[in-house]
Amino acid sequence: MTTDGLGSVRRALDILRVLGDRPLRVQAVAAAIGREKSQVSRSLKLLADAGFVERDPETQEYRLGWQLFALARSAGDQRLVGDAPGVLRRLVLDVGEPAYLSVLQGAAALTVLTEHPARSRSLQARDWVGRSAPLTCTAAGRTLLLGLPDAEVAALAGTYGDPLPGTGRSPRDTAEVLRRLRAERAQGYVTVVEEYEPGLVAVAAPVRDLTGQVTASVNVSAPVFRMSPDGLGPVVTAVRAAADRLSATLGHRP
Repeated sequence: MTTDGLGSVRRALDILRVLGDRPLRVQAVAAAIGREKSQVSRSLKLLADAGFVERDPETQEYRLGWQLFALARSAGDQRLVGDAPGVLRRLVLDVGEPAYLSVLQGAAALTVLTEHPARSRSLQARDWVGRSAPLTCTAAGRTLLLGLPDAEVAALAGTYGDPLPGTGRSPRDTAEVLRRLRAERAQGYVTVVEEYEPGLVAVAAPVRDLTGQVTASVNVSAPVFRMSPDGLGPVVTAVRAAADRLSATLGHRP
């Protein structure tokens, strides 16, 4: 690469870093990176043509564009796949129970990764990878709903019919799902006690990407005789810490 070409790349990177803090007009960008306005204007046009920045037609300010977020999301997915096993293994050591990573797929929570204590490392224990579970009566599922607007939650819940899946402890209709989600959004995690199946308790917390969107769910589940609903405090702390570590790898800032 020529010296001029390398300089153009560095200028573009400087511009993106500055716009990562806040939207700015051309002159403000030039002042922030110490470059001539004409050079910055040309770079911004190229970045805008590629979708890496956008210009607000009213304020004339530039901000980061959709293409940059798409690339960041793709990179985040790779980081998530690479970092999640270690984070889940640490979580298993902390709580002594199986840990799972789930993502939203259609109207279900799809398990994409599991880690288990040594005592339960068997083919049957690993069977959850690739399996789906309802969104409305599982900890992983409701965690994946935390960042969605109520209308979208209602549409997803509506795909299950009436009544909703689960036990007598789980939400029976969409209104009840939304009521529980309001409380769970406020506390930042989900606990489910015998809602998906009798005798099973689970705790889940959201993994967020750099935009703050929920991209995955970390959860721990176990029989009630091993994980008492009355003593979930340490489990909640460990699950939230694991989810926060994965969120940090995706660029999320609380």
